[in-house]
Amino acid sequence: MKKTPSQPSSSDPKKNSLFSGVSKSLARIVAILIVLVSLILLLIFYPDFSRPDNARNENPNAEQIRESNGTDEQIVDGKDEETGLIVSNGLELVKANCTNCHSSALIIQNRFTREGWHEKIVWMQETQGLWELGESESVILDYLAKNYAPEDPQGRRIPLSGIEWYELKN
Repeated sequence: MKKTPSQPSSSDPKKNSLFSGVSKSLARIVAILIVLVSLILLLIFYPDFSRPDNARNENPNAEQIRESNGTDEQIVDGKDEETGLIVSNGLELVKANCTNCHSSALIIQNRFTREGWHEKIVWMQETQGLWELGESESVILDYLAKNYAPEDPQGRRIPLSGIEWYELKN
């Protein structure tokens, strides 16, 4: 019987070690591919898997917020130093429910009426996975409507007052 070149011979140690090395490398590559495909499928079917535990769909209530705030907050010019949000009733609920998913800068740069803020919350719940706010919603809306309501348009300078005007003549 003739030996074919693809079959390792038990009498040829070089071929045996080469075949063994190639098969081990191939097995490792297959194992790595299986792990990578599994991770990709996990992220596709369970997108919350990659989010930190505290950012998953949980509705922090006032009691949880009080328990987690063991440190004194720094207030500078009436604003929370950590977030830049105005210090007022409802700040802790806004920090706990809003800044879990996005920066406080999104709150600061927007100005809406209470109804406008409510529409944004509903949009986030319908499209972005925001949890139901329950009893906290009215406190959050009160905070946002009070501190981040639309501002009156400002001109380039304050209007002049106390000036006696005269008419120019040709």
